[in-house]
Amino acid sequence: MTKIEYLIYQMDVVVANPQANREKIKQWFETDVTNTKVDTVVLPEMWNTGYALDQLESIADDDGSVTIPFLSDLAKKYQVNVIGGSIANRKQDGIYNTSFVFNRLGELVHQYDKIHLVPMLDEPKYLKGGCDKGELFELDGVKMGIVICYDLRFPELIRSLALQGAEVMHVVAQWPASRQTHWHYLLFARAIENQCYMIAANASGTCDGTDFAGESLVISPSGEAIATGPARTEATIRAEIMLENVRKIRNEIPVFTSRVPYLYGE
Repeated sequence: MTKIEYLIYQMDVVVANPQANREKIKQWFETDVTNTKVDTVVLPEMWNTGYALDQLESIADDDGSVTIPFLSDLAKKYQVNVIGGSIANRKQDGIYNTSFVFNRLGELVHQYDKIHLVPMLDEPKYLKGGCDKGELFELDGVKMGIVICYDLRFPELIRSLALQGAEVMHVVAQWPASRQTHWHYLLFARAIENQCYMIAANASGTCDGTDFAGESLVISPSGEAIATGPARTEATIRAEIMLENVRKIRNEIPVFTSRVPYLYGE
């Protein structure tokens, strides 16, 4: 049975201070990842700057030039896979909300720009939305996907990754406490309907009067909570997942072979 040991950093992001946040992550690796049996670590959304959107022009990373070597070095040093949350990331045509994923060798195996921007937080005013379709990546031979925060509200994106064969979905977020119930219900729904593990890393803390919910979650493909982080508090969440459970539930309830997409208007 294929087992993956996860460690999630439910991080209280220091707003508008990328260097301080890198130091926090470095310290977290030194204290929580060292001498811990772990395969994959997960960071939250926009961990380099937080939601200081009106300051991103001066503090965003330049096409991953700082973040990529930083996370790559940590992956190699600790010999873990890194789901690098996401960062404010300046490219030629604007600033994106970008995720980077690294394997144990420190190799960048995947990157993804957040497709759906949050109107309620004025993201479209400051950020560019990703234009590429969601694609799978593999870590240790396991097919996986990643989405960012507001993307969770769009089931067709996650279903597209499940149809490509994803057995594990990662959601990195700074989800507000005011919509905490949505966070829970949507994550459980995505796990059940796609019969995959949901690994959800949320931030804690506050930015410009917005409290972030915390309550990071690991949910099984049958809809059971395996691990839950505390509300609004920085924490480390540990969880073990068994890939055989994905195959088991997909055999027991054959949702994917029961689909009739020609009747769905696809």
